[in-house]
Amino acid sequence: MNILITGSAGFIGANLVKRLLKDMTEGTLIGLDNLNNYYDVSLKEYRLKELDTYYSQLTNSPLPLNSQPSTLNYKFIRGSIADKELVNNLFAENKFDIVVNLAAQAGVRYSIENPDAYIESNIIGFYNILEACRHSMDDVRCKMDGYHGVQHLVYASSSSVYGGNKKVPFSVDDRVDNPVSLYAATKKSNELFAHCYSKLYNIPSTGLRFFTVYGPAGRPDMAYFGFTNKLLKGETIQIFNYGNCRRDFTYVDDIVEGIVRVMAKAPEKKTGEDGLPIPPYKVYNIGGGQPENLLDFVQTLQEELVRAGVLPEDYDFEAHKQLVPMQPGDVPTTYADATALERDFGFVPKITLSEGLRAFAQWYKEYYKP
Repeated sequence: MNILITGSAGFIGANLVKRLLKDMTEGTLIGLDNLNNYYDVSLKEYRLKELDTYYSQLTNSPLPLNSQPSTLNYKFIRGSIADKELVNNLFAENKFDIVVNLAAQAGVRYSIENPDAYIESNIIGFYNILEACRHSMDDVRCKMDGYHGVQHLVYASSSSVYGGNKKVPFSVDDRVDNPVSLYAATKKSNELFAHCYSKLYNIPSTGLRFFTVYGPAGRPDMAYFGFTNKLLKGETIQIFNYGNCRRDFTYVDDIVEGIVRVMAKAPEKKTGEDGLPIPPYKVYNIGGGQPENLLDFVQTLQEELVRAGVLPEDYDFEAHKQLVPMQPGDVPTTYADATALERDFGFVPKITLSEGLRAFAQWYKEYYKP
């Protein structure tokens, strides 16, 4: 198998690449990322260095880490999915069987201030990926070496598409026509684009609506990471909606396990009565299925930060907490109905919130050495 992972220096992308390096024994694995400065680039470079070290161990060890002879070729390329020529060249050179598009401009609040970044990456970039998948099936290219084009496109959507939906848990059958942020609008657009291309060009595609992913070496703009940074500096953390928020937190290893299972099972191609393809198209929620109150989450986080030695045992947390109103673009609750993912792939998240935050706190202690 030849696989492309876009956004491979990102939080989920880097963890997915590491999992594939562990599992794959042959083929080509290409990572693509532009390493933009939305957050500290050194953290992305750290993830890439970890992957290089792991790949080096795989290829140079007398006994491969996965105990099987490996002819896997892994390569990282710095570039943007908004660069159409780069994307097309990558597809032409590598004949990808599976594409996982995780590259995107993330963040709800940032989309209010910098909409251009979201249009470039999440709209134009995703369009370039779809077009490259479409043309991978061109007759001339498909005759080469028995290659049949991209067999499965997996792409990141987001729980943000549910907007202010008051019905919980969120189901993929719910209407999601009223986004409350540009970020959410671009992710819903991705789903619409993918459906169109699945219908017109018979491209099997699966969208995954991620719910608040967290873990070691995660995104610094996420609440648990930002809270830790501020508490360490003695600053006050703001808890929105006066603490009456609930989030469906999902540990990154669980997310990766779900992605890997989905990658291996593309939607089936079928022909309708009109002679046209029935879109081989699916969308799933992928979340913990256990929403946590934000105040309880903060309590667990502070316990694990003390346990790991990031903060002292006598830290006065109450003096560093402030309850404030809801902020623009945010929603009070996220809660995934992930029964379809369990039904179709046998996927059930395993990592509890305390286990996940403990792993994060231990990594934070080692990485930042506070």
